[in-house]
Amino acid sequence: MEISVRRDVFRLARVFTISRGSRSEARVLTVRLRDGGHEGWGECVPYARYGETLESVEAAISGLPGGITREELQEALPPGAARNAVDCALWDLEAKRAGRRVWELAGLPEPGPVITAFTLSLDTPEAMREQAARNAHRPLLKIKLGTADDMPRLEAVRAGAPDSAIIVDANEGWSAEIYADLAPHLARLGVRMVEQPLPAGADDALRGLERPVPVCADESCHDRASLAGLSGKYDLVNIKLDKTGGLTEAIALRRAAEAAGFGIMVGCMVGSSLAMAPATLIAQGAAYTDLDGPLLLAEDREEPLRYDDAGVHPPAARLWG
Repeated sequence: MEISVRRDVFRLARVFTISRGSRSEARVLTVRLRDGGHEGWGECVPYARYGETLESVEAAISGLPGGITREELQEALPPGAARNAVDCALWDLEAKRAGRRVWELAGLPEPGPVITAFTLSLDTPEAMREQAARNAHRPLLKIKLGTADDMPRLEAVRAGAPDSAIIVDANEGWSAEIYADLAPHLARLGVRMVEQPLPAGADDALRGLERPVPVCADESCHDRASLAGLSGKYDLVNIKLDKTGGLTEAIALRRAAEAAGFGIMVGCMVGSSLAMAPATLIAQGAAYTDLDGPLLLAEDREEPLRYDDAGVHPPAARLWG
């Protein structure tokens, strides 16, 4: 089996901003596994927040032996982007060899479309109100916040999209004091859930704070090893394949999280339809799905995922799985 990795760039439809910075393009790594007449592929998005770069992740992938199995991969690489791309490519390759779909091989239910959040970039209150108004037809909006001046932004989005459900992602940008001040207003404005209000290293403060709306762990939850430290602080966990290190661990994490009483959110980095495709299998029946990466792009893969009023549809076999 031959492993190859390539850098790909996808232009965004508009500049995308979170509390950590802005970007105008998605830089991803595409992994291809070739075995005779079969080829599997996967995508990952290296993330600086977790100490990853395109160069470091590419090197980790390139150092793998050609005949590695999914089981061996779990030990060869830690959770993260590198393992994700290879793991998903191995699933795709296995499905093509068998002439079956990945969900069948994994013992998962046949997937259908799921409603996904659409993310509004962090901006001025006026600009965020305009974003919200343009997308007020969408059933679920996700707001990027994470500053000390977020209340006007939240009010503006609610005014722009009065009927949409809203979830908030603070990207670790609040202190315990800011969160405690904002929390009652989140409930007043009908916010359904807030992601990672406090930094992952300082989230023990959540144990002593009221949570009038459910709180979801994102940066604090990577794989099953994270779960033990989340009880009493979070109500849900956000499963992202670039954090878990692929579909294999994502399946195991979802089962373990549900057994521990956590609700499930399935999220993504900003990537193409290839990156979202495996996550649609995990998103089935999740409380919240945030697989809108392709909706933020100006260009995508040749066989993109389909989005319509029913949500994001599972991938055609020509794309993945």
